[in-house]
Amino acid sequence: MIKLSHIVKTYNPGTAKEVPALRDISLEISKGEIFGVIGLSGAGKSTLIRIINMLERPTAGTVEVHGQELTQLSEKELREARRHIGMIFQSFNLLSSATVAENVAFPLQLAGTMDKAAIAKRVTELLELVELGDKAQMYPAQLSGGQKQRVGIARALASNPEVLLCDEATSALDPKTTSSILELLTALRRKLNLTIVIITHQMEVIKECCDRVAVIDGGVITEMGSAVDIFIDPKQDLTKRLVSAAVRRGLPELLRHTQVVSEYHEGAKAVVELLFLGPKADAPVIVDVAKECAVSISILAGNIDHIQSEPYGIIVVEIGGSRAEIERAINEFKQRVHKVEVLGYDERKQLSEF
Repeated sequence: MIKLSHIVKTYNPGTAKEVPALRDISLEISKGEIFGVIGLSGAGKSTLIRIINMLERPTAGTVEVHGQELTQLSEKELREARRHIGMIFQSFNLLSSATVAENVAFPLQLAGTMDKAAIAKRVTELLELVELGDKAQMYPAQLSGGQKQRVGIARALASNPEVLLCDEATSALDPKTTSSILELLTALRRKLNLTIVIITHQMEVIKECCDRVAVIDGGVITEMGSAVDIFIDPKQDLTKRLVSAAVRRGLPELLRHTQVVSEYHEGAKAVVELLFLGPKADAPVIVDVAKECAVSISILAGNIDHIQSEPYGIIVVEIGGSRAEIERAINEFKQRVHKVEVLGYDERKQLSEF
């Protein structure tokens, strides 16, 4: 559906103010996929999404959407192609002096292909689709942030696009409203067979609705994969920091108060992070391993959540026993959970004896 090949974007090329924004970006997004692009401010993610609909022209490379190579189109052909690519924004971009219905009708009026009755019918359908059927005659100032974004979504869908681009569409919203907007986008993907690209700096957004994700840093895609793979096995330092902020809430604070060393000493306890995924997230693994290996296991911290509908849990435990017993317990965990990481050894009890 969307194919970017060797995209380069440089602002003010050949001048003293030259700024490289994107460096050799290549990616493919399948039809019906929700694809997330995440990165810190200035990473190049907003430039990337604007290149998909050619609001920004790449310095080099090609942009293909639904079989059309957009960089080769004339301005007239490009305007027609953009009708099949909707876009919603962080700041909503609504006309403050127009009603909700008038805002949604605006792109249809500009297109000039429908009469007033047909436009009115289409606007009614769109507002019902985004659950704002009773807000048609209200003005943006009378709406909440979430309602304004729903108007923006309805407007973006007015011309029956095949692709919907979301540029930080939830970053101005509170967590509960963000979740409701992401649920709406997921439902619209199913109903309308949309391909959705979401630009965000919030890993929670990726976790809730994206099928795949690309991590961008300094204009380069540093990591890409399924949302599940990125969350449970991040490779790059930036990805690890982003994931940790979303799924390890409370764990770093607790571990700072645990005296963990890298090598085992007699009497120390192993501090181990366990990652559970899918059905294993609900299994009584910790109790079973403690009984079978004759070790003591204390839960230091934990977090249970979902990546879309897939349950996962991260639990940090302290395993006590002889070195052989601890190693046996760790090996048992490796057979029963998705991932095991030994964080170190806690010497507090041993040290207190002196």
